Amino acid sequence: MNPKIKRTLKITLPLLLGVFLVWYSLSRISIEELISYFKKADYTWVSLGVFFGLLSHLSRAYRWRFQLEPMGYNVKLNNSIMAVFAAYLINYTIPRAGEVARASVLTNYEDVPFEKGFGSIVAERVADMMVMLGIISVTLFLQFDFIYDFLVDKFNPVKIFIGLLGLVVAVLFFIKYIRTSSSKVALKIKTFVGGLIEGVLSIFKMKKKWAYIFHTLFIWAMYLLMFYVTSFSLEQTMEIPFSAILIGFIAASFSIAATNGGVGSYPEAIVLAFLLFNIHEDPSRAFGWIMWASQTLLIIIFGGLSLVYLPIYNRKSNK
Repeated sequence: MNPKIKRTLKITLPLLLGVFLVWYSLSRISIEELISYFKKADYTWVSLGVFFGLLSHLSRAYRWRFQLEPMGYNVKLNNSIMAVFAAYLINYTIPRAGEVARASVLTNYEDVPFEKGFGSIVAERVADMMVMLGIISVTLFLQFDFIYDFLVDKFNPVKIFIGLLGLVVAVLFFIKYIRTSSSKVALKIKTFVGGLIEGVLSIFKMKKKWAYIFHTLFIWAMYLLMFYVTSFSLEQTMEIPFSAILIGFIAASFSIAATNGGVGSYPEAIVLAFLLFNIHEDPSRAFGWIMWASQTLLIIIFGGLSLVYLPIYNRKSNK
């Protein structure tokens, strides 16, 4: 595929998907009804959720400095914080552009080479991925009976067994192919997996590895807490089981990668997750929009302030 066309599709497809999902979501619930849910929401819980979200972002900025210190860069905490918030805001415009902008901030204001700054961001994404996989594993373990009963109810048990067996066999053949093949695809996958492993191992080589691990776990604990406490803001969602919270949180987390900042996809992912627990669509969709709107407002305010104040702060610091 032509590189220009490929770049254009990477930018336009998430935007178009986001627009479609916003239209779809608002076609399933009237704007008047959605506004009524917003009016009835208890904003004490919403504010607490926003506070936990803020703590997670601050912790991410603080954790980033642990990766840069061994390279000889003592980055100012304020620059790290503003770079993180600016990156989140920019990700609402062009997918993954925030990571590039985040590394560029350190290049411009802290003299950190772009490739080193960007490499540290990739490494932290690996750490986040490992925690996310851990959350998924714990959820599968805790909800094994529920998931098993759901699959048996929806599908023939024999077909499930055959499907799982086929999947295991396919994965084993795929692994063998990747290990022995010298094709471009196989080499790319081996390089990617090798990079993931190297990124994880690099964490344990840090001088402040336990502080880094603590902040990684703290970030995701805050993510989960902000989702959980916000569910108390609506009468219809305040008593849903914690298992629904876990599965909704996982679905919502993955939805952020589907569209810019999860626009449109975030509430619909929550609806799909909550439907598994027979929670009605309207309050689920309203909860999703309240969650997304409150956290997005946080990013818009702090991200916008960061973009404006970054040059001012660094001009003063240099003087």
